[in-house]
Amino acid sequence: MAKKTKSNDRDRIVYSEFGNPEVFERAVPDLPPNQQEVRIQVSRKGRGGKTVTLISGFQSKPETLSDLAKKLKAQCGTGGAVKEEAIEIQGDHAQKLLQLLTGLGYKAKISGG
Repeated sequence: MAKKTKSNDRDRIVYSEFGNPEVFERAVPDLPPNQQEVRIQVSRKGRGGKTVTLISGFQSKPETLSDLAKKLKAQCGTGGAVKEEAIEIQGDHAQKLLQLLTGLGYKAKISGG
């Protein structure tokens, strides 16, 4: 845990128990779409009976993932979110998302029943 001074120089670290905090951040590879294999799955578990299409298996930075989610939500005309390195799109849009992702160069497959 880093302590900071109360002087005018608030960004100067006086004491840090574990060293530089930036060192411990997890490195996320930002692979091009043609090197990523993503899975598309339709799920209703834990969502109050609402159907959600999950797209997982991304190896991208969070900024790239949120930009992609925004494009996919616009194409499907629905809402969604980015959660734990996966994109959730509201509704059953597996076939449409498969076409969109393969058009963008991703290696996408529909998994599950």
